[in-house]
Amino acid sequence: MTDTTEAAEGTDTLTRLEQEGEIAADYLEGLLDIADLDGDIDMDVEGERALVSIISDAHTRDLQKLVGRDGEVLEALQELTRLAVHRETGDRSRLMLDIAGHRARKREELTELGTKAVEEAKSAGEPVKLRPMTPFERKVVHDAVAAEGLRSESEGEEPNRCVVVLP
Repeated sequence: MTDTTEAAEGTDTLTRLEQEGEIAADYLEGLLDIADLDGDIDMDVEGERALVSIISDAHTRDLQKLVGRDGEVLEALQELTRLAVHRETGDRSRLMLDIAGHRARKREELTELGTKAVEEAKSAGEPVKLRPMTPFERKVVHDAVAAEGLRSESEGEEPNRCVVVLP
């Protein structure tokens, strides 16, 4: 491939992900209106994924209703938003939704958990099995383990699938 072809494909991907973000933002704006909740929509592109966040200065407690216990409502809203994008574009979306900074905080906690598991695996010389996690949580831990130079794998069946850090 030539550099210009790669650049054009990169631009096409960016444009497609920005379009996903716009569709998601419209869908979520409608949802916020129906629920009579205040929030601003922030869009970004990270890696191969559109990132959409609902943020609020004042009523973070109201937005917590959209996060739910352990992010259950957030996960469901993310899937509904992905379906809305799929309906418009015909393409499967890997869009990531965050509400009131929940995923950002979760990512920090999980990165720290992955780092501690790496230290434990190195010092004990044995695999370290973590608690069951969602696909998002496992991905963050796998990334943290890889950044520390070790390998990890998922084992088990949903909803009890967990990460094992290998020494």
